[in-house]
Amino acid sequence: MIIVNTDFVPGHQISECLGLVRGSTIRAKHLGKDIMAGLRTIVGGEIKEYAEMIMECRNESLKRMEDQAENLGADAVINVRFVTAQVMAGAAELLAYGTAVKLAPCE
Repeated sequence: MIIVNTDFVPGHQISECLGLVRGSTIRAKHLGKDIMAGLRTIVGGEIKEYAEMIMECRNESLKRMEDQAENLGADAVINVRFVTAQVMAGAAELLAYGTAVKLAPCE
């Protein structure tokens, strides 16, 4: 599966647009990591606990989006975008979305 954030795939033309596909997840860290993150806000620096959480969210959301595209018979997902939102303190939703398409080689 080809996943790009452009509206084209080099060397291919879009032969069919299958529609919007998306994947999302909501994640939270356990209390121990929340406490560590809180302490980091006092001293400054990267909050590794939340950076790790967002990376996990991104990977899971992309996988769910890709699975939905495969179920439609897509060869690629174009115009991929991410949106994040805080659901509650310490929990975030990450949505990945794009357009599922079928590809043909450029002539």
